[in-house]
Amino acid sequence: MESFRITLTERAARKIKEYLASEGEGLALRVFIAGQGCCGYKYGMALDDEALEGDVVIHNNGVKIVVDKYSAQVLDNSEIDYIEDERGSGFTVKNPNEQSTCSCGGHHHALE
Repeated sequence: MESFRITLTERAARKIKEYLASEGEGLALRVFIAGQGCCGYKYGMALDDEALEGDVVIHNNGVKIVVDKYSAQVLDNSEIDYIEDERGSGFTVKNPNEQSTCSCGGHHHALE
């Protein structure tokens, strides 16, 4: 997927860089589909020290991002943000490819 794109907001990139700095050099952010529920996809992310065969590797906002081929098809053109509010804090995904069909809050889904 040569044209694959995923965007990290500045807030998300800053938080991810903090994690990367505390865990060691040479790590990348792996983003993946963790499942599917009634309100759409569930997303996951982890730090990874290598790309596997078939992975899509890109750089955005100073962060190396690794995505498996299946997840890349679903996540193309998505945006990852980091939100802090009265309900807590965490990463969210805004995915323009996902059609929400229930009342659980649109296209923003928390990363696990």
